[in-house]
Amino acid sequence: MAKTVESRKCSALIIGGSAGSLDVLLEIFPDLSSDINFPIILVTHRKTGNDSLLSDLLKNRTKLTVNEAEEKEIILPGNVYIAPADYHLLIEENHTISLDYSEKINYSRPSIDVTFQSAAEIFKDELVCILLSGSNADGVAGLKIANSFGGLVVVQNPNTAIMPYMPQQAVNEVKPVVVLDAFNMAEFINNLIN
Repeated sequence: MAKTVESRKCSALIIGGSAGSLDVLLEIFPDLSSDINFPIILVTHRKTGNDSLLSDLLKNRTKLTVNEAEEKEIILPGNVYIAPADYHLLIEENHTISLDYSEKINYSRPSIDVTFQSAAEIFKDELVCILLSGSNADGVAGLKIANSFGGLVVVQNPNTAIMPYMPQQAVNEVKPVVVLDAFNMAEFINNLIN
């Protein structure tokens, strides 16, 4: 279980989280550099209804462009795309977003596993995946696939997570994995290069 990692080439960053992850996101986003040159895709478990709440919260805390992801949208560097509530988010070969309403996975739609897996197939060893706090195992299978393609797997330190189950399952089942406290994540992301 590694604690740190050198700068890494990154063509896409996927962040997944569930219960307890909002606090971490609100800690990370204010410290993200405005010159990040890769897209960030955010997949969180949230209720349908007020879809703009998460994007509004993050827009007010970062210099990056933050929007709900839309069907067939091209992912661009320096932009944050949030998976809409109740839709799986997949990345296509032409680097566009595909939204899918198929069955829930790990009781979740959007599923973190689905996004990690589809991104791994496209970005391979230039993918970085971060898994945050959560109370189920969504994301672990996707991290294994990202890892098999050479992607970098990063997990919130379970000891600092509000809901440690999700990151703990990743630590237990995915090797190698970088484990970071929330307060180190923005610096880690800022050191990724494209």
